[in-house]
Amino acid sequence: MLVKEIMSEDIHYIKVPGNRSTALRLMREKNISGAPVVKEGSKELIGIVTRTDLINNPDEEQIALIMSRNPVTASPTENVKEVAKKMLDNNIRRVPVVDKNQLVGIVTAYDLIEQAISKTEIKDPVKDYMMRSIPTTWEKTPLNVAFEIMRYFNLKVLLALNKDGKLSGILTETDFINESEVVSERTVHNTSVGTEGDKWSWDSKNVLYVIKNHLQFSDKEVKDVVNNELVTATTRTTVTECASKMKQNNIEQIPVIDVEGELVGLVRAHDLIKSLTD
Repeated sequence: MLVKEIMSEDIHYIKVPGNRSTALRLMREKNISGAPVVKEGSKELIGIVTRTDLINNPDEEQIALIMSRNPVTASPTENVKEVAKKMLDNNIRRVPVVDKNQLVGIVTAYDLIEQAISKTEIKDPVKDYMMRSIPTTWEKTPLNVAFEIMRYFNLKVLLALNKDGKLSGILTETDFINESEVVSERTVHNTSVGTEGDKWSWDSKNVLYVIKNHLQFSDKEVKDVVNNELVTATTRTTVTECASKMKQNNIEQIPVIDVEGELVGLVRAHDLIKSLTD
């Protein structure tokens, strides 16, 4: 199967010059987590910007300073297995497709799930591909604290647990973006430098004003934001069955439970594409 058979040709892209607000609005309206960046007036690919880039660079406004340059790309005639390997080797979830440096499409991990894995017969159980170190938090954790947990551990998803330690919902990077706003905060730093002479000498004072942007969240708790209409898989669910669940529900991650209903793992679209390279 070739890239041109599964790539999306209806590409949502961002132009430079451009700003954070434009990128954020596009991601929210189109429900996407990243987009290629092209030069104004052309389809020449110069970078890629993701939700993670926006979160990690709250002080920057210009897309040219936020985006990742020299993105990994694919050609329309490459095999999808080669693209899957590029995603795994570079820990990325989307690969722009170019022809003579012109953007002609994009392939995401979800495209591989929807167009390739769900249509094949891969009988390996998801337990062979799932994350066993599960990113969890209490459902009553304040949203800003949950965000810091996700940021510190470089995560893109958190699973919510209730007071009984049972799975109660799932929270993604998109949820954090939708519940936040960038605010500016000014801090004042005073530095004093004593002059030579006796104790009556005047001090020379310098005042430094620092303006820093950061994400601000509402007073909501995790339980107020999570998606609690959970789709789950068991350790025995096959890769193809799991991919079909993702496709049917338009999701990219599924909690994994054992035969007793206990949470034992998390499988993501990015994890399942490993099956294409085995």
